[in-house]
Amino acid sequence: MQLIFERKDDVLIVKLMGELDHHSAEEVRIKIDNKIDETGLNKVIFDFAGVNFMDSSGIGVIIGRYKKVKDFNGKVAIINLRPHIKKIFELGGLFKIIKEYDNLQKALLEF
Repeated sequence: MQLIFERKDDVLIVKLMGELDHHSAEEVRIKIDNKIDETGLNKVIFDFAGVNFMDSSGIGVIIGRYKKVKDFNGKVAIINLRPHIKKIFELGGLFKIIKEYDNLQKALLEF
């Protein structure tokens, strides 16, 4: 799994590419946590355009980052979910706590 970090004002954008599964989850978690700590940002947008597979470990990664920024009154959003990945988010109940947006511009407007 490859991660690309971008910063737009006070928002951290995390572009994920590859498979977010039990093989990559721990490394992804550590890299994102380190970037959040390094930047001090508490608003995170996950861009899933490049994710072609995700299992329940991926749900854990997203929920964990949500809890991390929530402790600092932060927000998390998801963009560019492919239909089969969106189904995993629905089954995992993530949309009860994390909002999905159609694109980056819409997510940034609400942040």
